[in-house]
Amino acid sequence: MKRMVAISVLVVLAGLTGCAGFGAPALRVGQAQTEIASVLGQPNARHALPGGGTRLEFARGPMGRETWMVDVDANGRVVDWLQALEEPRLHAFQARAPGMSRDELLRTLGRPGERRRGGWAGGEVWSWRFVTNECQWFQVSLGDDQRVRDAGFGIDPRCDDRREPSLPGR
Repeated sequence: MKRMVAISVLVVLAGLTGCAGFGAPALRVGQAQTEIASVLGQPNARHALPGGGTRLEFARGPMGRETWMVDVDANGRVVDWLQALEEPRLHAFQARAPGMSRDELLRTLGRPGERRRGGWAGGEVWSWRFVTNECQWFQVSLGDDQRVRDAGFGIDPRCDDRREPSLPGR
């Protein structure tokens, strides 16, 4: 009986882990850029890095909740990679975001899930969904000068959409 309970717990945990995201990609430092496509497919965007390197953006997950950034050096070799839309990373970003350029924003978080005009203040508001047990998304407001004004967490409006019963909080 104990064995069946243990197996059941492992199955449930494996299922929950699978729902949380796709996990870290199977990359290694020094791997050739040409090999990345077999692991992650083609990048959604490329961002120039200081020193001649490139950050490759791979937006993933349900409703864009994961964005993997893979840094390659000037020789096309993997140097580092990270999941840009992790909550601790978003909190750190929030503190240093004001004044950041649009290009730096894209290089840091990747393409937003949604964009809309900024209302009375002008500019735009960009929003990203991320893996969370709460019904939140992360938003950044850009001024007409294409610089970040502020950033923060908000309630994802999809949580109020009564037509989508599978979302968190139901």
